[in-house]
Formats: sequence, structure tokens, C-alpha cells
Amino acid sequence: MKLIQLLSISIIATLLSCKTGSVNLFKAASPHEAYQRKLITAGLEKTALGSAWINASALSMQKALKINLPYKETGYFSAEKAIASAYKFNAVRGAKINISLKKKPENGVAIYLDVWQLPIEGDAKLLASADTLGNDIKFDVDETGDYLIRLQPELLRSAEYTLELTSGPSLGFPTKTGRANIGSYWGDGRDKNNRKHEGVDIFGPFRSPVVATSNGTVTRVNENNLGGKVVWFRPTGKDYTLYYAHLDEQIAKEGTQVLAGDTLGLMGNTGNARTTPPHLHFGIYTFSGAIDPLPFINPTVKSLPNGVAPLSNLNKTLKTTGKVSLLEGNITNASKLMDLQTGTIVNVNSATGNYYKVTLPDGNTGFVKSNELLQISKANKKVKITAANAVIYDNPNSLAPIKGNLQAGINVNVLGNFGDYNLIIDDESNTGWIKK
Repeated sequence: MKLIQLLSISIIATLLSCKTGSVNLFKAASPHEAYQRKLITAGLEKTALGSAWINASALSMQKALKINLPYKETGYFSAEKAIASAYKFNAVRGAKINISLKKKPENGVAIYLDVWQLPIEGDAKLLASADTLGNDIKFDVDETGDYLIRLQPELLRSAEYTLELTSGPSLGFPTKTGRANIGSYWGDGRDKNNRKHEGVDIFGPFRSPVVATSNGTVTRVNENNLGGKVVWFRPTGKDYTLYYAHLDEQIAKEGTQVLAGDTLGLMGNTGNARTTPPHLHFGIYTFSGAIDPLPFINPTVKSLPNGVAPLSNLNKTLKTTGKVSLLEGNITNASKLMDLQTGTIVNVNSATGNYYKVTLPDGNTGFVKSNELLQISKANKKVKITAANAVIYDNPNSLAPIKGNLQAGINVNVLGNFGDYNLIIDDESNTGWIKK
């Protein structure tokens, strides 16, 4: 621990004293990149620890695990390791994503949080980064597709954190009623299935208010055969237009600036809705045509999952209870990354629901059900030391640093295994890896 503290003081002093001057290794688009630039400017990327931090940053994004929203995890970053965590999730256009990160201690340690959009082709696009005040990240999903977040602490700082990701509508609801009053959805058949419904129908009392879903501008007020009396509305800063149809009365005036919640008209059944109960046909149109409006206004928001996996195992070394699967995600039917044999050693990084996110001795990560892991305090068995397995390694790799040598003929306790190596403990409580 003293060595870590000395290294911490040395690196922090270097970072604080280094001057960027005319050096512009890359433009700092986020606090994470600014920190990485300082490491490089100070020459710390050439050290084992600095290089490991930079490599972990890139590798985590290449091997991002898959999650579904809403998502919540509590994890621990150890000062002894240069690690990063990355997650990939799918989001639908019209949703609003909220990302919250709380850390302990609140001050004195930075955890860098960045969000990217992952296009089908080309490089990832940085969308947002957490600020130094710890405010939530909120953004509207403008394109359906995959998104990625990465967490990484600064060097030589330990921290516990809780990450929460939720998804909700980016717009307010266009009537005073709720989703229970939606009677027809996007894509439903119309005119004996000769055309598809290009919106949602929200039923309610005759002449009840229909309202602006956000701040914006009324772009058009007119009548047509299908929609009857209609109002067109453009939310501020957006590239789409909202369509309110079948109104009994239009209250908004063309060109008017309105606020969220302002009344645009009164619900009715004009146009081709004359034979139906009063309702609002609500649609969204882009330059490419109509799109499904439900994600933009859906008032049903899933709650964050409750925690089940014990937090007491964070940053602890555990082993598998039997043959288990290392999963790519904590979701139902998640892809299997690999099979783990009985007694496989893992380190617990975080807990989410009834899963732990773990790291294997070779650096691979994934999810394992919490009830499939147990403490390594009890040895599986004893093995006899021979000339072939007398060397104790720091990691399960023949190229790893050698911690020492055991005397041939003695018996040692096996705590677990990984690949062709056993994790052992001798009579003097020394631990390390030996060949099987």
C-alpha cells in the first residue's frame, strides 16, 4: 500500500506540474481525453502503469458488454489496477436517455464517463461526457441504433460507484390523458389494409385540450380530408414536425411560439374520423416521411432493477461453484462468451441484479450469476509439489513474474484454477499460481 501511495504522489505531482505548452497531441474533447493528454505529455504513457491505463481505455470499448435499459450496477475500482468498463445498449429514436453516476468518496477521485453513438459504418461519435460537478448526462436519441458508455477512474485512485441508465420519452404527452387511452398504434391497417396507420390515436373527452409536447413553433394550421382540422408544430431544435389531427377546434395560430403544455386545440373527430369517438391522431414527420411517434411520448417508463447480488463481494476474488457460463450481457438469452470450469478464479468488479460482472485472470470480462460463485477461503484439494510445478507465478502465465519456488515433496492447498494453472496457498499463507 505504501508503494501505491508513493507512486500516486509522484504521478499526481507530475500531472499537476506538466505544462501543455505548444504540444497538441490531440484535441481534448472530454475530461478523459484531457487526462490522457496529460499522461502522454508527462511521458507516463511509457511507464507500465500509464500504458496499461491507456490500453484498458481502448480495449474496453472493443470488448464492450451488452446491457438492456434500464440498467443499474454498483461497482468498485481498485487503485492497484488500471481498468475501464464499457457497455453497449440499443436505443430507439425518440427516447431520452438519462445516465447517473454517483461515487464514493464524492471528492478526491475522478471517474471519467463518456457516451458514444456507434454508427453502422465509420468511427464512434462522442455524444457527451460527465462534468466535474457530477451532473447527470441526458440526451435525446436522434437515431435508432447502438450506443456505448465507458467508465474509467484516474490512476491510483480507489472508488465505489453506482451507475444508473434509464430511458423515457423525449417529449411530453400531447393530451391530458395517458397511454391507457391510446387505441391505435403505428402500422395498424387502414382502409381494409390498403394503407398503414402513420401515428397513434389517443382517445379522450370531446373538446378536451391537446397540448404542445415541448417548447416550439406552430408552423401551420389548416384542414384536409383525412385529418380534418389539424395543427403542425415544430419542437425547438428538432428536425421533425408534429401533426395534431381530427381537432374539433384549432386554438393555436400559425407562427406562434408556444411552451410545453400550452393548448394547441380541442379534441374532436373531424376529417375521416367522423364515425369514431373523439380522439387525437398524433403523428411525427421528418424529411423522409412519417415515423413511429410512440417512443417520443410513451409515458410508460420501466423501473430500475432491484439489487440482489451482495455488494460485500466487490473487488474480491471468488471461484465458480461448478461449470458455469461467462455471459456477454446480464440479459435473458445473453450470448455465452465461454465456459468456466469448476473452481475458476474470478475477480468481482460490479453487481447488477442477480449478476456479478467479473474479470478473469487473463483480463477477459463478462457476467456470471452471483449464486454461481463462492469464497476461496476453503481449499478445493491438496496437491504435491514436484520439480514440474515448484515455481510460483504472480499470474497464471509462464511469462508472469516469479514470486518464488516451493520445496518438492510438500503439499499445498488449491484455492482455485484457471486454464493450466492452480491458485495455491502454502502453510505460511503465501499465494500464487503453479502449473497443474
